[in-house]
Amino acid sequence: MPQPNMNQMLQKVQKMQADMAAAQEALRHEVIDVSAGGGTVKIQITGELVVKRIEVSPDAIDPEDPELLGEVLTAAVNQAIVQAQEIAAKKMEAASGDLGAMGKNLGLPF
Repeated sequence: MPQPNMNQMLQKVQKMQADMAAAQEALRHEVIDVSAGGGTVKIQITGELVVKRIEVSPDAIDPEDPELLGEVLTAAVNQAIVQAQEIAAKKMEAASGDLGAMGKNLGLPF
């Protein structure tokens, strides 16, 4: 098996680092909108998992069942986090390119 060219390997690593930084910056500006409870609760979250806005419709507020609002809010926030994490994983996987596959084979976290 031929020995890998260290200069080429270093260049690939540097490119991957730049691509990962660009992906991280893109996530900062990525905004995900999620709704729950039939649209009575809306959450806006960034790709960095920062909640930007929560909207609650008056229809979501039931004085007879205040726990319901908490359940709907919890579901909406959790759904938003999952969607943001999925988007982040796809962007980071794309940014890691060939080195990501190599890193997985070596047990590395990228």
